[in-house]
Amino acid sequence: MEYSAVPLQRLIEHFRRIPGVGAKTAQRMALFVLSEPKEEAKDFADAINEAVDKIRRCRVCCNLTDSDECPICKSPQRRRETVCVVENVESLMAMEKTNEYKGTYHVLHGVISPLDEIGPDDITVKELLARISADGVSEVIMATGSSVEGELTAMYISKLLKPLGVKVTRLAYGLPVGSDLQYADSVTLTRALQGRQEL
Repeated sequence: MEYSAVPLQRLIEHFRRIPGVGAKTAQRMALFVLSEPKEEAKDFADAINEAVDKIRRCRVCCNLTDSDECPICKSPQRRRETVCVVENVESLMAMEKTNEYKGTYHVLHGVISPLDEIGPDDITVKELLARISADGVSEVIMATGSSVEGELTAMYISKLLKPLGVKVTRLAYGLPVGSDLQYADSVTLTRALQGRQEL
């Protein structure tokens, strides 16, 4: 039974679509937005519209950016010969928080998952291969999660890269099996990065 206005219900439903947000949290978020001064709420809506309109994938690493290349790819301080391959932007952000890694990234935007009908063509594997050939990359660090799909993706990419003469390493100890990179703390990620091993 409907107990609130249709626009409020619609707002709640949109918040419920966010991963990890349940019905009660979505309701709280919607009510919070409506309790804000009108200008603040409109600013929030404008921020969403601006992000949707301006954010796109970096032409080099597939990170999210509002220009042709992301700030990491533009930076002259980054070592271009080392590329860290991550599943998603959240994982890239987690790695950046360590302040340990000084190379560049490649964001896959997913993992190979036959059960979900996600294959290599559904993630940015082709873009990675083109980049390896063109940019003189000497090491690729596979930083996909330790789930079955993450391991499968790492092994698949590793097999494609080895004939190209690229050293392929994997994040080592410190990451619990079955966990996602984005939930690991900075110390754990730093240790995993320092202890990476060749595949």
